[in-house]
Amino acid sequence: MNRGEEISKLLGLTPEELVKESSGHLLVLDTLDELHKHFARSLADEIKKNNQHRKPTALILPYGPVPQYPIFVKHVNEEKISLKSCTFFFMDEYADDNGIEISKTHHLSFQRGVEEIFSAIGPRLAIPEEHLVFPSSKNIYLLKEMIEKAGGIQTCYGGIGIHGHLAFNEPEPGVKWTDPRLVYLNNFTVTMNCIREGVGGDLINFPRKALTIGMNQILGSKRIRLYCRNDVPGLDWANTVLRLAVLGSPDDDYPVTHIRNHSDWLVITDRNTASTPKHVLESFPQV
Repeated sequence: MNRGEEISKLLGLTPEELVKESSGHLLVLDTLDELHKHFARSLADEIKKNNQHRKPTALILPYGPVPQYPIFVKHVNEEKISLKSCTFFFMDEYADDNGIEISKTHHLSFQRGVEEIFSAIGPRLAIPEEHLVFPSSKNIYLLKEMIEKAGGIQTCYGGIGIHGHLAFNEPEPGVKWTDPRLVYLNNFTVTMNCIREGVGGDLINFPRKALTIGMNQILGSKRIRLYCRNDVPGLDWANTVLRLAVLGSPDDDYPVTHIRNHSDWLVITDRNTASTPKHVLESFPQV
């Protein structure tokens, strides 16, 4: 069965069939709001548990999805969860044509967005500035060693791109074995992100490069927890990658499928994203 045939078959599954076939690797929540609350609660609980056992916490985190972070900040402040022993390795950051990370003053800066949200955390609980790590031109070739020195990643949290990219690990031969690096963003990613970011579809000025953690670091995490959802109203774009993530054949054309060879992974979605699309296309004959 080729990939097109596989996608057509998977898209024909009902949400109930999808859950059954996923063998415990898929959690379907009713709404997007519940998904974001689940993300925030999972993050807070993992840190609390490590704090109770006097263990440091090292995580890979995404900038998107984002709505879970204000909820997480609320948990931190209300439950007095110290982030002092945490190290957060954020997945990626946009770069300019020279491969230099965009300024924190830029509208698209992931670092700016995270720091603004985290600024609401009480100073006695806040994560040390040096433990909030974003890929940059200065550290991109040090990130692998930094993660190793932190004791490895306990959990990689993330989202999934339209063609299965994790962080900015886009489809390419050998993507499974990649380390932190500068990457070129393909047209699928740029188009989707233009739709999301309120830039009026400005494809010309949108960044075409990014700095990213590699698949080696994601797949080397002890646990992988991915949140997959149709986050743009009226666009059911994530239904395919959701199904491929939990049931697709592992291959480089959809990097997320490589999680299926990991020992501890879970995909969390909402009922809308788990639903069967209005139209399921038949696969074209392979030439």
